Amino acid sequence: MHSTFLVHKPTTTFNWQIGNATPTRHATILLVSPFLKNMKFMKLGSKPDSLEARGHSTRYVSSELATDVTINVGEVKFYLHKFPLLSKSKRLQKLMSKASEEDSDDIYLDDFPGGPKAFEICAKFCYEMTVTLNAYNVVAARCAAEYLEMTEDIDLGNLVFKIEVFLNSGIFCCWKDSIIVLQTCNSFLPWSEDLKIIERCIGSITSKIAVDPARVFWSYTYNRKLTERKKLVEHKMMFLDHIESVPKDWWVEDICELDIDLYKRVMICVKSNGRTDSIVIAEALKVYAMRWLPDSIDALTSEEHASRNKSLVETVICLLPCDNGIGCSCSFLLKLLKFAILVGANESAREELMKKISPKLHEACVKDLLIPAKSPQITTYDVDLVQGLLNQYLIHEQGRCNMEVIEEKDNGKDLYISSDKSILNIGKLVDGYLGEIAHEPNLGLSSFVDLSQSVPDCARPSHDGLYRAIDIYLKKHPDLTKAERKKLCRLMDVKKLTANASMHAAQNDRLPLRVIVQVLFFEQVRATARIQAIHNNSHDPLRLGGGEKRGINRCQSLKVPMKEEGKLSKKNSKNSRSGMQLLRSGSRRIIDKLWIVGKGQQENNRSSETSGSLENNSPTMSSALRHQRHSIS
Repeated sequence: MHSTFLVHKPTTTFNWQIGNATPTRHATILLVSPFLKNMKFMKLGSKPDSLEARGHSTRYVSSELATDVTINVGEVKFYLHKFPLLSKSKRLQKLMSKASEEDSDDIYLDDFPGGPKAFEICAKFCYEMTVTLNAYNVVAARCAAEYLEMTEDIDLGNLVFKIEVFLNSGIFCCWKDSIIVLQTCNSFLPWSEDLKIIERCIGSITSKIAVDPARVFWSYTYNRKLTERKKLVEHKMMFLDHIESVPKDWWVEDICELDIDLYKRVMICVKSNGRTDSIVIAEALKVYAMRWLPDSIDALTSEEHASRNKSLVETVICLLPCDNGIGCSCSFLLKLLKFAILVGANESAREELMKKISPKLHEACVKDLLIPAKSPQITTYDVDLVQGLLNQYLIHEQGRCNMEVIEEKDNGKDLYISSDKSILNIGKLVDGYLGEIAHEPNLGLSSFVDLSQSVPDCARPSHDGLYRAIDIYLKKHPDLTKAERKKLCRLMDVKKLTANASMHAAQNDRLPLRVIVQVLFFEQVRATARIQAIHNNSHDPLRLGGGEKRGINRCQSLKVPMKEEGKLSKKNSKNSRSGMQLLRSGSRRIIDKLWIVGKGQQENNRSSETSGSLENNSPTMSSALRHQRHSIS
C-alpha cells in the first residue's frame, strides 16, 4: 500500500511545487506519492523569470534598479544585484566583501560546478523567480548550492535544504529518476561523491532491485507491459494487483546506460545483498557487455577505445557470480574470453574466466571455440587455448570418472557408449573443432594429434566426425610423409565408422592402403553378421519384419554427409565392384581377392539350409583376409 505523505518543517513561508501538486505558501511541504508518474520535477519561486540573455556570454536581470555586481562564471557574465544574492549565499558574502575592499564589482567563479547553467538556477532562486528542478539538473543545482553555501544558517528554507528534501522524498523514491540522476553524477565529481549523491542513488536502485518482482511496477522498460493503474480505492490508496507478472530481470536493461564505473558499484551492491539470483546477475552482465562491446574485432581493438574496452571486459569478468560459472552460459563466457584476449586483459582475469568455462565446456558449440590466436602463434585460431580448456574439463571430470557405460548391440557387434551426455558432447565438440582447424595450413600435426587424443574413448561411439577431420587435414596438407599419414590415421578406429563413412573411406585415395583394407575387412565382417541375423530370422516372419524395420531406422541414422567429398551415392548396387573402380590401380588386385572371398561367402549362405554352413565358411574368409593384410604389411 502506498499513499501520499506530508513532510512538516516550521519555516518562513515560501512557494514551491512538486509534480502536479497545488502550490502552497504554507510551511508545509506537499509531496505527491513518488511512485506516480508525475513525480518528476519540483518548482521553486513564484515571480516571473526576468533573467534575460544578450548573446551567448551575457545575462542580466531586467529591472528598474541598476545592477551593482558582475558575476563571471566561465565565459558568461551575470549582471545582478547584491542584496538578493547576499541574503542567500555565504560564499558570495565573503567574495563581495573582498571585492569591495579591492574597490571592484567583479567576482570570478571559474571553478563553479555545473557552469553558467547551474549558477543561473541559483541566481533565479535568490530572486524568487520560477525555476524547475528535475532529475536532469538537480545534481548540478545541488552542487552549485553547496559551492555557494546556500544553507540554513544563512536563511531558513534555503536552496540546499529544499533540494535535499526533493532528492530524499522524490528522486530517490523513483526508479527511473534515480538512474537518471546517477548518470549525471559523473559530470560533477568530486562534488557529487562528497555530497553522497552517488551513494544514495546506488542505495535507492539496489533496494528496488531486491524487491519481490510481484511488487514491482516502476520499471520504465517493462511499464508498457503492465496493467495501467486504476483509480485509487477511496482513501486507502491501494493499487490493484498486477494482471501480468514482471520478469526477474526486469531491471537489467534499465541500468545499461550507466558508465562502467557506476555500473560496477551498482552490481557490487546487488551481489552483496544476496537477494538476487546468480542467473539474473549473469544475464545483466551479458546484456551490458553486449550493449557496449562492439562485434567488430577492428572496433574492439582500435586505439581510440582500447583502454575503455579493456576496462569494461575486466570489470565484467570480476563481477561474474562466484558459482563456477553456473549462472552464465558457456557461449557468453567463451565470447567474453575472446574479448579478453583481443583487448589484452590481464592474465589473472583470463585465468579466472577459464576456470569458469572449463566445467561447462560440454555446453559449447564449435563456433564458440574459434578464438583468434595472437602473436607469436602462427595459426588463425588459438588451438593451445582450447587444449588447455579441454585439459581442465577432463581434470574436473576425473572426480566422477567412473562414468556409466551402456552396452549396445549393432548386428552382433558390441558397442560401449557412455551414458553421460556431457562427455558425448565433448567428443562431438572436439571432432567438430578439429574439422574446422584442419583447414589451417600452419596447424602442426602434433597439435592436431594431441587434441584428438585428449578425448576419452567413451566420448566417441562413432568416429565419423574424427574421420572427416582427418580427411580434411590430409587434403589441406598434401606434403605429409607416409609415416605422418599413418600416425594421423591411427587416431581413427575403422570399426566405429558408419556404413556411409566406411564407403567413403574405401574410395579415399588420401588414406594409406592399409587403412582402406581395414575398412573393407570390417565392412565385410559387418555384412556377414547382417546376413547371419537375417538367416536366423528367416523362419520367423514377425521377427523378420521387426528386424527390417529396425534396419531401416538404423540405416537412416547412419547417414553422415561428407562435405569435403560431396554426396555419396544413394544406390546400393548389386555389383559393388563399380565402386572399387575409384581405388588406385595398385590396390585393385588385393580388393578383388577380398571381393571374391566375400561373394563366395554370400552365395554359400544363400544355398545353405542351416546356419552351420555360414559358420564353417567364416574362418575361411577371415583367414584369407588375414593373409592379404599380412602381405600388405
